[in-house]
Amino acid sequence: MQSLEDSANVGDRRSASLPTLAETEPQPWIDLRTYHQGNYDRGRPGWYILLWWLVQAIVFPLAPHSFHSPRRAVLRLFGARVGEGVIIRPTARFTYPWRVEIGDYSWVGDDVVFYSLDWIRIGAHCVISQKSYLCTGSHDHQDPTFQLLTAPIAIGNGTWVATDCFVGPGVEIGANSVIGARSSVFSSLPAQQVCWGTPCKPHYPRTMRDG
Repeated sequence: MQSLEDSANVGDRRSASLPTLAETEPQPWIDLRTYHQGNYDRGRPGWYILLWWLVQAIVFPLAPHSFHSPRRAVLRLFGARVGEGVIIRPTARFTYPWRVEIGDYSWVGDDVVFYSLDWIRIGAHCVISQKSYLCTGSHDHQDPTFQLLTAPIAIGNGTWVATDCFVGPGVEIGANSVIGARSSVFSSLPAQQVCWGTPCKPHYPRTMRDG
């Protein structure tokens, strides 16, 4: 009777004789060994960026959930333009704060990511809900070196980006719009519209009740 160890050895030999995925698939069109960011300016030296990441990792979680002023202060210290009364939750993350602008009384929820390789500008009284990802970076998929591409994001006053949304590079969202939960925004959207979907599109105007 064949032992479990013998069966395992047979299985290993069979696996070793099978071609790997890399051997059976077409050759890659890109060569990541040639990728570089020589033309990209991060805006600060490497030591400063590492210091920011360290300070963010320590200060943000240690400040109590409802104590937003320490997080605002740290962001301003590292070059962000943060308005009055801005709410920033402890697990929000900012790649390069010196490329971030947030208007008065806006909210940034838990696990929101500002991937600010380029400028991210948020207007006043905006809500960026939890787990949303604002991404200013991409790559040239037609370039064999997979070149880095960046473009700014601008979100107008009074806009609500609901939970778990993706907002891509170069997107502008008009003032007082609503972006529905789990939408993917790849192109700019007009003002005062309720939008959702992947790709995100306007569906009807946003109207306000009389006070």
